[in-house]
Amino acid sequence: MDPTIGLHAPNGYAAAGRDGAARVAALAERLGYDSLWAADHVVLPSPRTESSPLDPDAPLLDPLVALAFAAAHTTRIRLATGVVILPQRDPLVLAKQLASVDVLSDGRLIFGLGIGYLEPELRALGVPPDGRGQRAEEYLAAMRALWESPEPAFHGRFVDFAKVDAHPRPLQRPVPVVVGGNSAAAHRRAVRVADGWYGWMLGLRATAAQLDSLRAAEQETGRRLHVSITPARRLDRETVRAYAELGVDRLVVTPPPGLPLSDLERFVEENAPARLGARVVG
Repeated sequence: MDPTIGLHAPNGYAAAGRDGAARVAALAERLGYDSLWAADHVVLPSPRTESSPLDPDAPLLDPLVALAFAAAHTTRIRLATGVVILPQRDPLVLAKQLASVDVLSDGRLIFGLGIGYLEPELRALGVPPDGRGQRAEEYLAAMRALWESPEPAFHGRFVDFAKVDAHPRPLQRPVPVVVGGNSAAAHRRAVRVADGWYGWMLGLRATAAQLDSLRAAEQETGRRLHVSITPARRLDRETVRAYAELGVDRLVVTPPPGLPLSDLERFVEENAPARLGARVVG
């Protein structure tokens, strides 16, 4: 089957304001994109470090707020966190926020999560870099208990609660979960706890290598995950077909940083599913 096309970072730069965010979300939906993937960095190192993906003054809206705003300006397109750095978030607060987005969007949420890598950001938010994978998996389990259990309770190393509840619950039962990360550990984590895997900035050869590792992890459980990739190259019809032949289900395009709104809209139009021979949604 032809892959679908998603759009990454509809909450940054020219889309980090009311007019830009609304126009980009509505345009992507009108052109048949299947999803919007809101990026997440609570804080950025200042001055910028080598590992940081953005300058410290890069405008980036909070992904949950941005997706709730997008929900009000769209009716069909899926709304994804792409990806929330889960160890940096309070799991009960995040569960409430995500459930709220799912309800307000009429069940369009995709919860994309990662464990993070930017040490200055992790430490500023009080999160030790060591053990963040275990912390993320426990946070997700606690969130699912709050979303799905008739009497929510969880007792773990990092999260402990009982005799509390939170409503409204998400409309989707269960909420689709995607794990991001270009490593064997991320592949194993995705197979253990998620419905899909998201690879960042991968060319065709790197995608093939990542999928070999993912398929090996899948064989241990007999599960098959949905695969989303942000390509590390410009897309055309031939390239879209090549990713599809590797087993990619969704290509999530990301615009160059700092585009003015007119150029950002042009990027969205140039990567529209119909122009790339991808599956049009809606």
